[in-house]
Amino acid sequence: MKPHYLDSSVILRVVLNQPGALKAAKLAPALISELAEVECGRVLDRLHLLGVTDEDELNRRRDSLHELLREVERLPLDRRILARAAGPLQVPLGSLDAIHLATAVGWAELHGARLVLATHDRLLARAARLHGLEVVGVAP
Repeated sequence: MKPHYLDSSVILRVVLNQPGALKAAKLAPALISELAEVECGRVLDRLHLLGVTDEDELNRRRDSLHELLREVERLPLDRRILARAAGPLQVPLGSLDAIHLATAVGWAELHGARLVLATHDRLLARAARLHGLEVVGVAP
C-alpha cells in the first residue's frame, strides 16, 4: 500500500466535514508536514474569531484535528525542504504549497518509494504530477 502525503486542504475537509472530503481510512498510511498542523490550527481559529463557529464547535473541530493527527506520521521541516521549496518550480505555487510539495518529493526520493499526494488544490496537484507523484483529490 502506497503512503499518502496529505496537504492541509485534505485534512481541513475531513475536520470540517465538508463535501468531497476524502475518506481518511483510504489514505493510510498517511504522512503530513509539521506545517499542516499550524495551517489547520490557524484556519480553525480564524473561523472562530470571524464568528463562523462557536466555542463548542471550535473545540469539536480541534478534537477532530488532534484525533486525525494522532494517526499520521509528521515529517519535520528542515533546511533541505525549505531550500527546495524556495527554488524554481514549473508551477506558480505559493510558499506553503511549495513546502508541501518539497516535503512530499523529498520523502519519496529519500525512501525510494512511490507516494500519493492527496490535495484539493489544482496547482499543487499539477506540480506534484510534474514531479512524478500520483495525485488524489483533484481530477487530472
